[in-house]
Amino acid sequence: MRRTAPRPAGAALADPGPASLGAEAAPPATEVAATPQRLRTEFEFELPRGYVDEAGTVHRDGVMRLATARDELIPLRDMRVQENPAYLSVVLLGRVITRLGSLPLVHDGVVENMFASDLAFLQDFYRQINAEGHTRAGVTCPHCEQPFEVELGGSRLGES
Repeated sequence: MRRTAPRPAGAALADPGPASLGAEAAPPATEVAATPQRLRTEFEFELPRGYVDEAGTVHRDGVMRLATARDELIPLRDMRVQENPAYLSVVLLGRVITRLGSLPLVHDGVVENMFASDLAFLQDFYRQINAEGHTRAGVTCPHCEQPFEVELGGSRLGES
C-alpha cells in the first residue's frame, strides 16, 4: 500500500505549472495504457469414453473451471470423504465441472458413475489446469545426461 506524506494546512493541491518550475519546464507526463489481462478460468475437455445417463445418452464434451481453495476444503467435511479419502476426487470434480454434454447439472453423483478411464482423464486434466497448464518438468539423467520429462502431479486430486 502506498502512502503519501501529510500536507501542511492550507497547502495547494493544484499543479504549480511551468512558471513556478523555473526556466525549464518538465515534459508532460505520458500515460501508460494499461491493458488488463484476463485470467482464463474455464477449460473445455472431451472425455475418452463419455458419461452415459439413465436414458442411454452419451455425454463427452464438457467444461471445467479452475478450483478455489474453498473447492478443495469443503469436500474434507463430507462424511464420504472422511470415511474413504479416495472419494475426495469424486466430490472435488463434482464441484469444478460446470458443464457435461446436455446434462442440466453436474454433481458428484454424475462423477461417481463415470467410467474409470474418464475419471482418470478428469483427474489429470484437473492437475493440468490448476498447475498453470502443466505438471511435467524437464530433467537430465545424472548418469547418461539424457534429457527427459517427469510427472510432478500429486498422487490424488487435491494433493500436490
